[in-house]
Amino acid sequence: MKLKQLFPFLGILLVLFAVSCDKNDDLQDERPQVTSTVPLSDALDVDISVEITADFSVAMDPATIDSTTFTVTRGSAPVPGVVSYAGRTATFIPAEPLLLDSDYTATISTEAKDTDGNPLTAGVVWSFTTFSPQSPDAVNLMGSGNYVILAKTAITNNPTSSISGDLGLSPAATSYITGFSLTNETGYATSTQVTDGGRIYAADMADPTPVNLTTAVENMITAYDDAAGRTAPHFIELSAGNIGGKTLVPGLYKWTNTVTLPTNITLSGGADDVWIFQIAEDLTVSNNVTVTLEGGAQASNIFWQVAGTATFGTGSHFEGIILSKTGITFQTGATFNGRALAQTSVILDQNTVVQPQ
Repeated sequence: MKLKQLFPFLGILLVLFAVSCDKNDDLQDERPQVTSTVPLSDALDVDISVEITADFSVAMDPATIDSTTFTVTRGSAPVPGVVSYAGRTATFIPAEPLLLDSDYTATISTEAKDTDGNPLTAGVVWSFTTFSPQSPDAVNLMGSGNYVILAKTAITNNPTSSISGDLGLSPAATSYITGFSLTNETGYATSTQVTDGGRIYAADMADPTPVNLTTAVENMITAYDDAAGRTAPHFIELSAGNIGGKTLVPGLYKWTNTVTLPTNITLSGGADDVWIFQIAEDLTVSNNVTVTLEGGAQASNIFWQVAGTATFGTGSHFEGIILSKTGITFQTGATFNGRALAQTSVILDQNTVVQPQ
């Protein structure tokens, strides 16, 4: 066959090839793609409580979106978590908050398919870095910081306790301070159980004590609201509130439930570092449990904001400033380095309480 006679056939082949390419392009366009992610690829300073998500171009088959097709790793270590799918969005929720100042990689494999069975155009991989810990600003106690124990309704003591620093009660009167064998002076009282020159003040004592106490109580409430209102926590729902055995770095911690210390904990940081613990329910420390400070950490820079009751078990030792909305109870022989500031009562039972330096 002459070359001239081949031209029609070559034209037909070119048309068929073009049609085939168009079909492949159409098929490529129909396959699902990831259109956006949270966090973005190469994002820095990512919140450690982030929910990792991927949005798809089309509806996906939920049966193909699971922990085998959507994974997160830190280095080579897999991150445990729960994968879900709704609308056009796949979500990976880590089982624990991510680690600070760490690199993570999220991956969605081509085993993820749309509702027509089409796989992803290509596997999707993106990386991000969580933020470095930064110590929050300290809570300003203002006038409430002049007292090692400050309460509104009662200070009850089962002798014999040893307390270093001043005690204050307002708006309740002196009669609601019990168990101290008070010696009344003008504007204050003393007790052999209150050492290092500490004095006891109540709202019905001589001026200027009532005014000073009113201001201190107002300051205590302001400090509580400040601690409770801090935003952008570094840690959210850490260990579901059971922090026994933990070493806690400086930062803002938030729980919407009760926090328990069934075993010892350590707060590790420098002398200028600050810890703020936001607790929406109770704080419960078990018997003989100890809070230890290391690295120069100071009790005066540790703030426990507790909406419920704060209870410290027999023989336990605790550190920090307690800002309680409901009440503080130290059980038999518990020791405490800090300040107990309660919007109701403080209950003592043969305790040693030392105000922080």
